[in-house]
Amino acid sequence: MGKIGRNEQCPCGSGKKFKHCCLPKEQAGLVRTNPEAALKISLLSEIDAIVAVALEKTQKVKELGVFILLATKNGDAWLLEITDSDAVQLAKDGEALDIPIDEQTDTIEINWSHTFDLSKKEFELTAYSDKSKTVMADYPTQEINASIKRIKKRFPSEILDRVHVDPATQEQTP
Repeated sequence: MGKIGRNEQCPCGSGKKFKHCCLPKEQAGLVRTNPEAALKISLLSEIDAIVAVALEKTQKVKELGVFILLATKNGDAWLLEITDSDAVQLAKDGEALDIPIDEQTDTIEINWSHTFDLSKKEFELTAYSDKSKTVMADYPTQEINASIKRIKKRFPSEILDRVHVDPATQEQTP
């Protein structure tokens, strides 16, 4: 992600221009100057927290930026990304799984394993590997749907469109 312009929307999602929101705080040294690093730390700590909730077999839905973290009563945990409806499982049946995240200095790469769909009031997963579909019973579809609506309302479409970086167009640093 490049440098944020003063007149661009603030990446915190407030809807204000950067110069009227986080720039003064950044200049005063009150916030991290690298929003990607802050998100990386927040995302990994929230993943650990949602996996812990899943291991306790407690249901929870949590929003973090464009992500939804989900823990279910049967011990599953998922990380959902709303712009492309991507999903990756973090825990299954009360057992933590390896987290497929590759951290770089300026990006977070997640190896998404599924896409998700909430049509017909069901949580349906489609595996990238073999295109198999699975309907997950007793998942909190209403809460997840409400979270998606809140996130889409909170972030302008211009910001949501910039979530994914095409590796072919990324600048290479020496």
